[in-house]
Amino acid sequence: MTETAALIAGRYQLLEPVGKGGMGRVWLAHDEVLHRQVAIKEVVPPAWLTKSERGQLRELTLREARAAARLNHPNVVKIYDVLHSEKWPWIVMEYVPSRSLQKVLEEDGPLPPQIAAEVGLAVLAALQAAHGAGVLHRDVKPHNVLIGDDGRVVLTDFGLATLDTDGAITRPGLIATPQYLAPERARLGLSSVESDLWSLGATLYAAVEGRTPYARPSVVETLTALATQEPDPLLQAGSLKPVIEGLLRRDPKTRMASQEVERLLVRAANGQSTDVEARRRRRLRLILAAVLVAAIAAGSGAAVAAARTGGSGGDVTDPSRLSAAIQAGVAACEQAAPADAHPVPTDRPGPPGTPKLVNGFTWYFRPGSFGVGVPIGWRAWSVGSTACFADPRGGRVLAVDPIRPSTMDPVEGARAEERRLVDSGAWPGYQLVHLKPLSMSLPAAEWEFTFDSGGGKRHAAALVVSHPQADLVVYWATDEADFSPNRSLYDVVRASFRPPPPGSGQRPSVNASGSATS
Repeated sequence: MTETAALIAGRYQLLEPVGKGGMGRVWLAHDEVLHRQVAIKEVVPPAWLTKSERGQLRELTLREARAAARLNHPNVVKIYDVLHSEKWPWIVMEYVPSRSLQKVLEEDGPLPPQIAAEVGLAVLAALQAAHGAGVLHRDVKPHNVLIGDDGRVVLTDFGLATLDTDGAITRPGLIATPQYLAPERARLGLSSVESDLWSLGATLYAAVEGRTPYARPSVVETLTALATQEPDPLLQAGSLKPVIEGLLRRDPKTRMASQEVERLLVRAANGQSTDVEARRRRRLRLILAAVLVAAIAAGSGAAVAAARTGGSGGDVTDPSRLSAAIQAGVAACEQAAPADAHPVPTDRPGPPGTPKLVNGFTWYFRPGSFGVGVPIGWRAWSVGSTACFADPRGGRVLAVDPIRPSTMDPVEGARAEERRLVDSGAWPGYQLVHLKPLSMSLPAAEWEFTFDSGGGKRHAAALVVSHPQADLVVYWATDEADFSPNRSLYDVVRASFRPPPPGSGQRPSVNASGSATS
């Protein structure tokens, strides 16, 4: 009977290998009891290990499970179980459909600084959770950072992790990858919070430069450079340069602390970049998109204006007019921000009873209508009742349209809007990714799609929430290449969204000029 035909522990059906390293391989498997996919790490020790080192490796595997199991964090792969076999234990883990950051760099090339900063924030959050639980990772590198197909970023492979109350395993055969090894670990074998942060800096360096900070032909040359030289100059780091340089300081006592790293990464992720050429390219794409949207809207400008103002005494919530108003609102938010757009206020409290937002976000709250988390530093403006928010560098757009007629069936409402948009040609090259119901306090659906814009492709996700008084639409869009790396930001926006309570009797309010009150 082949390995994949057998059940492991009478429960896990091995399906196919999905990863391989120097100390083992990872299988995609099916849990026959809970009917879910899992990943199972099979330890396959190298033949050259001594009996003593094999014993250490067994202990190392169990430490990995114990260390990771202490952590319950969205940026850390979850450990479900440890299976004991006659030879080696197997670790049952959460399965995250993904590519490693190393694979992304090999296949797609270096990341733009803004995207690398967002990846860095996720890895830093995982390390902060680990360090808070007394766990050192000891092997942070692009190979152990997974970029999920849904944009989630997770840190995995705590195979060299130790609890700070345990003795470190520092046998030469079990050492971390030299290119991502802090200088004090290379010299003395000492592990600390600071050495994990150095490895994060080396990972960020590789993410933007496409090579390691001490790229040398051999391990000996790499270790010699670590001990005697400064990192190679940064050429493509842009706004990430200060944080990478701060993390790669040789003396751990002067190395940048976690809190300062987080602050600088948030700034870089929010687009405060010195990369003038990148901003110019994004602005050009946005201008091209605006020209296309203006051309589409030109034929129905009168109808749009009537829908926004209510026409000659008509009801602004009349469905026949809302159809045009919704299209115009979202389309207008895809255009460049107007001159009177203003930074999102950072001093507004969130809706009563709402939790504190994650770092880098602030509340935008329209009384009687909705509340939503918006990235700090973005520009805000209104188009009729629609609230528009945009990254000042271009590319990323958020819109909230609060006055669609209520359907109480968000999936069908999205399908109707899809048919209308496709038939009208509003989104050229439209392709549906998925349309599915979501579990929320109100009926809700997520509608994800792509479309052509100004010679490029845009990727959008719309949260449709059916309120008894009116449907609300939260629209998020980026350039196609940026959607997956930005998925975690959309997840924050979606989770933060607060419509009026179902029993409030409130509907989104619009003043006499058609602008929503705030």
